[in-house]
Amino acid sequence: MESAYRTSILNWCAEIEQTWKSVRDQLDVDETKRAKWEKDFYAFKQEVEENNRFLQDVELQRSASHIYQSLSSFMTGNNESSEPHQEEVGSGVPIGGHTLPPLPYPYDALEPVISEEIMRLHHDVHHQGYVDGLNKAEKKMQEARTKGDFDLIKHWEREAAFNGSGHYLHTIFWDIMSPDGGGKPSGSLLAEIKRSFGSFDAFKKHFSEAAKKVEAVGWAILVWAPRAHRLEILTAEKHQNLTQWDTIPLLVLDVWEHAYYLQYKTKRGDYVDNWWKVVNWPAVEKRFEEAKKLKWEPF
Repeated sequence: MESAYRTSILNWCAEIEQTWKSVRDQLDVDETKRAKWEKDFYAFKQEVEENNRFLQDVELQRSASHIYQSLSSFMTGNNESSEPHQEEVGSGVPIGGHTLPPLPYPYDALEPVISEEIMRLHHDVHHQGYVDGLNKAEKKMQEARTKGDFDLIKHWEREAAFNGSGHYLHTIFWDIMSPDGGGKPSGSLLAEIKRSFGSFDAFKKHFSEAAKKVEAVGWAILVWAPRAHRLEILTAEKHQNLTQWDTIPLLVLDVWEHAYYLQYKTKRGDYVDNWWKVVNWPAVEKRFEEAKKLKWEPF
């Protein structure tokens, strides 16, 4: 009998295959690398379809993550090339071609902090819905440009903002959690947290209280502010409202009810307090090291 995670990976393979077929000939990628990716992907897909019992869920996750990262590097142009500035050019994600990234661990990996049932619904249903909504909005706006008919452009811009923000924040959210998480960050991130907030405990208290007090549904977000040259804590209602532009998210916490209600019911505070046990600080540190390279003139 297939595990729920394997079923999810099968569905993910079907989506990735569809995306690959639609963009394959548009990508400016060496044919040898393109052929190797195809070979690796279809071999992986066959192993999942055959329900290879020698592959554990964690091994499936590693393989799926590698395949997804390779495809992403093709689509963004972040691959080795003899052409100058190749990394800056890239093909990007085609209009309406966003895909659901694979969950970077089995569904039950974050228990008891976050239940398997919540992770399945949250990733496979809710996040997929944001991907689908973003793709539809992008295609509708493309259609509007082609026809010169912008009567519904306000609606589709709102849909793109809501679903696009939902997709991008959730993609960060999965990566900044880990079954081996918890504790404190280290190195330059910890130093910057102390500089920006006074201490790690002061930061954690501020972030937790902000998350608990988000009105209705939304997020708490630790960001790097390139203009201020420091870290800030922001909140967002829904995914995109009442937050701040020109900042880079580093650590995000989803406080929509679908993220915790099945397990914690009305006790959002307990969910927030327990969530710190699964924070993947190395992933946050990696994001910070890249983000801090961007600095605008301070005003």
